[in-house]
Amino acid sequence: MKKIKLEILGLSSSQSQSGSFALVLGEKEGNRRLPIIIGMFEAQAIAIEIEKIIPNRPMTHDLFKSFANSFHFHVDEIIISDLKEGVFFAKIVCSDGLKKSEIDARPSDAIAIGLRFDATISTYENILAEAGIVLTDEEEEEEKTEVKAEPKPNAKKEKEPAKKTDDYKNLSLEKLNDLLKDAIDKEDYEKAAKIRDELSKRN
Repeated sequence: MKKIKLEILGLSSSQSQSGSFALVLGEKEGNRRLPIIIGMFEAQAIAIEIEKIIPNRPMTHDLFKSFANSFHFHVDEIIISDLKEGVFFAKIVCSDGLKKSEIDARPSDAIAIGLRFDATISTYENILAEAGIVLTDEEEEEEKTEVKAEPKPNAKKEKEPAKKTDDYKNLSLEKLNDLLKDAIDKEDYEKAAKIRDELSKRN
């Protein structure tokens, strides 16, 4: 069966299910999108790794990586392997250098783990054909425009965070580092990401 490589295109709140998130995967060499609804915890685990934020305490997926490293296992690939009645299934392909094993998992957990090992993400042609959304060239242009213009609909909601970001500009490096440590201690990763961005601008 033909395998197709995927990449993570975005993560956003699900409009259809409260408290859930839509993880959008895209075909690396094509214009099909594969949206998967995932839980809040898994979405946070994926976002933290994408943003390269180091939590104060290891999260479940970080623990999996430490455990695998201790036993010299490496995750090579994440495969979105099946789709039954609208529910996606995944496999974690791992190896100890001699033997390959496949472990069943939910796609959200598999991808959160795979990101920590820089594993490739892929699926089969029949799954993309069934659940993929095909974008025309015109829709791709609209998607790019929407991504750039995304903050506008939430302009009122964005005002307060924007003000807080401005406040960070007036703080010393020492104060910013203290705030960053405090945010990570409290596991407020959204705030930590904003502070880290401000520190990055100054370096």
